[in-house]
Order: sequence, then C-alpha cells, then structure tokens
Amino acid sequence: MSSNPQYLSGNEIRNIFLDFFAQRNHQILPSASLVPEDPTVLLTIAGMLPFKPIFLGQRTPEFKRATTSQKCIRTNDIENVGRTKRHQTFFEMLGNFSFGDYFKEQAIAWGWEISTQVFGISPQNLVVSVFKDDDEAFGIWRDQIGVPIARIKRLGEDDNFWVSGPTGPCGPCSEIYYDFHPERGDENIDLEDDSRFIEFYNLVFMQYNRDASGNLTPLQNKNIDTGMGLERIAQILQNVPNNYETDLIFPIIQTAAEIAGIDYHSSDEKTKVSLKVIGDHIRSVVHMIADEIRASNVGRGYVLRRLIRRVVRHGRLIGISGEFTTQVAETAIALSESAYPNVRQREAAIKAELQREESNFLRTLDRGEKLLEEIIQEVKQRGETSISGESAFTLYDTYGFPLELTQEIAEENNLTVDEAGFNAEMQKQVERAKAAHETIDLTVQGSLDKLAEHIHATEFLGYTQPATTAKVEAILVEGVSQEEAEAGTQVQIVLDKTPFYAESGGQIGDRGYISGDGIVVRVEDVKKESDFFVHFGRIERGTLRVGDHVTAQIDPACRRRAQANHTATHLLQAALKKIVDDGISQAGSLVSFDRLRFDFNCPRALTAEEVQQIEEQVNTWIAEAHAAKVEVLPLAEAKARGAVAMFGEKYGEEVRVIDFPSVSMELCGGTHVSNTAEIGVFKIISEAGVASGVRRIEAVSGPAILDYLNLRDKVVKDLSDRFKVKPEELPDRITSLQSELRTSQKELETLKVQLAIAKSDSLLQTAETVGDSKIIVAQLEDVDPESLKTAAERLLQKIGNGAVVLGSVPEAGKVSIVAAFSSEVNKKGLQAGKFVGAIAKICGGGGGGRPNLAQAGGRDPSKLPEALGQAESELKSALA
Repeated sequence: MSSNPQYLSGNEIRNIFLDFFAQRNHQILPSASLVPEDPTVLLTIAGMLPFKPIFLGQRTPEFKRATTSQKCIRTNDIENVGRTKRHQTFFEMLGNFSFGDYFKEQAIAWGWEISTQVFGISPQNLVVSVFKDDDEAFGIWRDQIGVPIARIKRLGEDDNFWVSGPTGPCGPCSEIYYDFHPERGDENIDLEDDSRFIEFYNLVFMQYNRDASGNLTPLQNKNIDTGMGLERIAQILQNVPNNYETDLIFPIIQTAAEIAGIDYHSSDEKTKVSLKVIGDHIRSVVHMIADEIRASNVGRGYVLRRLIRRVVRHGRLIGISGEFTTQVAETAIALSESAYPNVRQREAAIKAELQREESNFLRTLDRGEKLLEEIIQEVKQRGETSISGESAFTLYDTYGFPLELTQEIAEENNLTVDEAGFNAEMQKQVERAKAAHETIDLTVQGSLDKLAEHIHATEFLGYTQPATTAKVEAILVEGVSQEEAEAGTQVQIVLDKTPFYAESGGQIGDRGYISGDGIVVRVEDVKKESDFFVHFGRIERGTLRVGDHVTAQIDPACRRRAQANHTATHLLQAALKKIVDDGISQAGSLVSFDRLRFDFNCPRALTAEEVQQIEEQVNTWIAEAHAAKVEVLPLAEAKARGAVAMFGEKYGEEVRVIDFPSVSMELCGGTHVSNTAEIGVFKIISEAGVASGVRRIEAVSGPAILDYLNLRDKVVKDLSDRFKVKPEELPDRITSLQSELRTSQKELETLKVQLAIAKSDSLLQTAETVGDSKIIVAQLEDVDPESLKTAAERLLQKIGNGAVVLGSVPEAGKVSIVAAFSSEVNKKGLQAGKFVGAIAKICGGGGGGRPNLAQAGGRDPSKLPEALGQAESELKSALA
C-alpha cells in the first residue's frame, strides 16, 4: 500500500519549494501577470512563458538561476473542469530554471531530493519517465538516483519531447509520477492510468534547436525549465482524492455549498461537479480582474466573461437563485492574499466587476427562460415531442442556458431534448475555436527568432534624439529575411539603434524616413518584437542592403502631435480621478497623431456637467504650464511615491516616471511634451459606454485641434448653405424639419392602412363558404406587413367564423403573409402560427405567432401564388 507523506498546506508547499531553490542560488522572482508580454498568447499559460526571450537568446538574463510560483490560466479543457481529478482553468506552476548553467544531472538530483527528502514522498510511490532516446537521463535516474529500471519508463515524442513550435528550441523531458497503488507491482505499468498515477513534476532539458527541415543541432547554452503543479503536489501531500479537495480550493467550495444550503460530501456527483467548477473558476476570475482584465466579448475579456457566467450557471444548478459570486470571491481572495497581495488591494474592483457581470447575466438567463418557453410552445404546436439540438445549443451558447436545465424544464413539459444534435453543434463550435486554442508558440516571429542569435537588441534614442545614424541589421520582405530589397518593396527593417518610438502603451509608432547613399525608405509604422524595433515601410528610391549605414529621422510634426495627445491622456486620467472618482482606473487607450482615446472603469455614464468640468480642468492645467519631470526609478520607489501604473504595461525593476508635479505622476514609456503649455488646448469629442462598466472618452489636443475645428466649420457652413439659415439658427431649423418629418410619416402610415383596408374590403365579395365557416385567401399588391395584418383582422371581424390568409410583396425580394383564424377554426385543429409558418416555407421563409393571428415572411415573391393556392387547398380540406 502507499505510504502517505506528512501533511503540508498549499502555502507551506509553495514556500518550501521556493526556499529550497533559493538555498541553491536561485533568485526568487515574483509571478508574472496573467496578461503576458508575448502578443501571440492570450493568457499566461505556463511557468516558462515569462522567460521566452531568454530561452530564444533575445534577452540576457540577470540571473543564471531562477525559481518562481507562476499563476497560470488554461481554458482549452474547460469542459473537463470538475469532471476529472486534476483539470483546472487556474493553477500555480512551481518552477526552477537554469539559463545556460546547470543541466540534467543537477536538475534530476534536485527534483528527486525535494520530492523524497523535503516533501517526504517514499521512493516506492514514485515512477519516472524519460524520452525514449534519452539514454543520458535514463542513466542518471538508474545509476545516480537509484530508481529501479522497472520504474523508469521510456516514452515517445508525443509525451516526452518538448517543442516550442515547428522550429526553435526543443529537447527531451523527464517526468516524475506519484503512484497511488505501488502494491500492484512494477509489471505492465501504464502511466496513462489516472486512477493509479499522477504526473506532478516535469523537467524539460532544452538542449537542441530544430530547423525547418527537422534537423536538431545542440544549443550553445542549454537550459532547464521545470514545472511542479502546486495543486497536484498538494493533492498528494494532503492525501485527498482530487485537486479540488485540497486547502487551495476546498474552502471556496464549502462557501458555495453553504450559500446553496447543501453539504458537499453528501451531494450527488452532478452537484459536486458544479461546486468544483465554482471553486476553480472563481480563482481564475479573481486573479484575472486583479491583473486588470475586464469582461468583454473579445480576447481575454471574453474568457473572463465566460468563466463568470459558468460560475453563475453552476450556482443556479445547485439551487442558488440570487447573486453570490462576491461571497465566494471573498474566500478566494483570503486564500490567495499572502502569496498574491494584489488580490486584496484590488478587492473593490474584483467585487464590483463580479457584481456587475453576475447581475447582467442573471437578466440574460431570465431571457433564456422566456425563449425556452416560446420554443416549447412552438414544439407543441407542431405536434412534436423533442426540442432540437440546434435550439438547445442556441440557448446554451447565446444565453448561457445549461443543457441540464433545458432538459429538466423540457421533461416537466413531457418533452425531450435532442442531446446528440446538441453535442454536434457543440463540436462545431470546438472546431471553430481551434484557431484560437492557447499554445506556447516561441517561433511565431520566425525569421526574427532565427536572427536573434546574430543581432543585438535595438538601442532606442528617441527620448532625446529625433535623428541618428544607424546600421541595417536585418531586412524582411513578407516576413522572410533578405540580404537586400529594391525600390517599390514593402519591407520590415531592424536597425542597431533608432529614434523611432515603437507602438506601445497605447501610443502608435512614429513615422519618418530612413535614408542613405541613394536610398530613401518611408517609415509608416514601428512595432517592437521582443527587444527589436521593427520599422515597417516602403523603399521609395535605391536598393537597401543589410549592413548599410543610414540616417533614421522621425517626422517631427507627427511626434509633436503624439506627444501632445499622450500627455493629454495623463491629464485626462488625473481630471477623472479628481472630478468623478479617485478609484477610476484605465482600461485601455489609444494615442495617435490626430486624436486620443481613453477607456476607464466606471459603472455609469458621466453627466454633461462632469464632462465640461473635466475639459475645463485639463485646459486649466495646460494654461498653468506645468513642467515635466522625467526620472528612472526603482519600481518600489515609484509606487511608493504614488505613481499610477498604465493598463496592460509590464514593468521591470526600474521604471520611467512621467511627473507633472501636483497634477499627474504615471509610469510610462511613451513620449511626452516637456511642459503642459505645449499642448495648447484640449477638447473632448465624445463620452460613451463601450462595455459593461467601461466608458470611453475621445478627445483631440494640440495641433489636431485645428484639423477638428476646420472639419466642424466646413460641415456647419455646408449645412447653413443647404438650409439657407445662419449657423446659430441650425438647431431650430433641424428640430422643425424633424417635426415635419414625423408628421408626414404618421400621415403616410395612416394612408397605407386606409389603402389596405380599401383594397381588402373588396375581398368580402370573394369570401367562400366551406362547411360552417368562411374563408378568404388573396394577394394584395404593395401592402406593407403591418397594414396587411390590420386588413386581415378587419376581414375576419366582418366574416365572423372563418379564416383569412393574405399575402403581399411589400418590396423587391420580400414576401409577407398573414393568417387570421376565428376561435371556431382553432377548435377544428388549425393554429394560425403553425399554418402560416408552413405556408411561408414555399416562399423560402418562415414565421409564426398566436393560434388566432400570425405573420410570416419569405424571400421568393414568384412563389407567393403557389403558397396562397396551397393555403386555400389546406383550409378547404380541413374545414369541409
């Protein structure tokens, strides 16, 4: 039987791991943000991700050895969360890293030492795996560590060879597994058996570089990248059946269970799954919001919104009817704050975002329930017994309505749900989402990564120099490295130094020229990839070659505009904090040459008075001519002074501080005016909501003000000429025209109805008696749907017991059909909604409505006579 090691809490495990490697000369580094520097990855999904530039040789490490506890989020297996023992969206990866220092022998020895001697796991409970061709690692485990050969398993490339992508750094892996049942013996060990084994420590030996042909060449500097899942090792050391019942997650589950009035241990499996989902997802949500991610319908914001909605949905499934997410979040914050203090610092923002999203989603769920009621009625009207998989998936995907809830309500109405059809729709969505699947891809920049070993990081001189001489380090054409490029070619250029600001922190890249002996390149944009500034442009004259010495010159007019707008965003944020709410924080920005955009977290719209006060405050600061004070300070000192961090920015140990004393102080790498007076003037163009709890202000400043005023002046002059009034009379004139237009529209609608009635009255003579009812089936020319409906109701009122079906072609390519049935006709089994929907299919459309009155549409007017003929035939057959 397995022997259980001494119990350790999750916090104790984390601290012991970090201290173990700190004692072995590893620098303890803080967890990086969940918003990665790497633009190719949506969220931080592995402990090694923050060290990508070092592994690629693009950045020189400050330390040869490092250790971290990195918070990570992965959502590619989200449907397995709560259903397996170990799938989670949020997890902590304990890691130790060597950058060209120690390698396999030392990494393996320390991995074994911390597992057996420090955490006290019996060697009898451990099995290791190595890559099938890695005899070196096999020998270390066998000869130096003493692991029996039967407990060292050789695995293939899919399991034990780590690659960064089709090309780039790669190498074999070695993994340590915990064996829950060593008494079953060493024969036929299957590491895929989740009931017996769990992999908790992975050692990656990054020793090769793979080229496009698949050839492996040894790296000059071999690296170690390891990962020990905190939740997995906690499951082992705490002797619990799954990751969720560790002290890292279970207190959250208990909080949710108490709110629902249930007990976790005595609950059925479905309830336990829901509680586990809540426990896992709320950890993700808390840390994402703490790292400045806001719920939205795109990117990281969509991941956050989806996780919050899953929490709310599973809360509903276990019987929680009201809002509860902030209560479970409080438990998650308390569990995490010792290791991640920012969750407590951001507590108010976390709870506000959760409350807002939960409240909105509960309303969405209510709409889903109403839609389900309509679907059930339609299914019953059609005489069917099952809700389609497509309808159930629409409820799930659009309204967040759980399949289980749809099935439960359907069962109450003696209906079933096409679960196979639902799963087919779900699979289609999975396939659509594969393109956005989270992976670690270290070679997206392809050619730049290959060049990284041969060229140095770009030196940026643009804070003080508008121009510089430079050397062409690399030329890329359509992403492919070239030695030279001719006139007319769109190129990407890397220089050894540059005055061009690269797009960052919301500020767009500089424009300008790169010139040399007979060479002119117009630079249209500049972006930063790792430590390289990439100049995007077009060669206008000459042939540019790698190694050329050139002059790089920014466009000073564009730079001045960008500087004015960037400083104006700082003043704008300071004004918002002063006038609206000191707790306002940035949620995004754009600084371009012609305007600025500032997104901020605020649960309500600003009043017109507040907008005016903000504008006046910014202009007051501009007029006061505050001089800029720019310093490079240690991050801790900058924060202690009260510097505001910009949304989405990553900061090193030292930061650049832009300070306009007594007005604004922010951490910022952008370009700014040296004195607020250089901005000239500031004008807010608009204030509006862009997402739940996020507002946006658009404004102009500096030289861009003249462009804005010229455009406004041109529009006003044009309108004055057209309406033949003075500019100041335009509002009254437009109001008068709007009033006239509304009156005319009402008169037109009245005339349309009167015309339809006049046309329909002539149809009374065509009413045909069938049985004890009368029917009228006819086509009216050029009648809009609303008037057609009025005409049908009027005719039915006049004939009494009967059925009226009218059709029209209100405009090219559109068909409108209305059915009005008396209660006597309904009693004979005819429902207007079902009837008209089937008839409309002939015209390539559909529709429905109440049993006594329904409308439908179509796209093929040529089929309208056929459809009406079919309607007449069916009515006669049913009523005869």
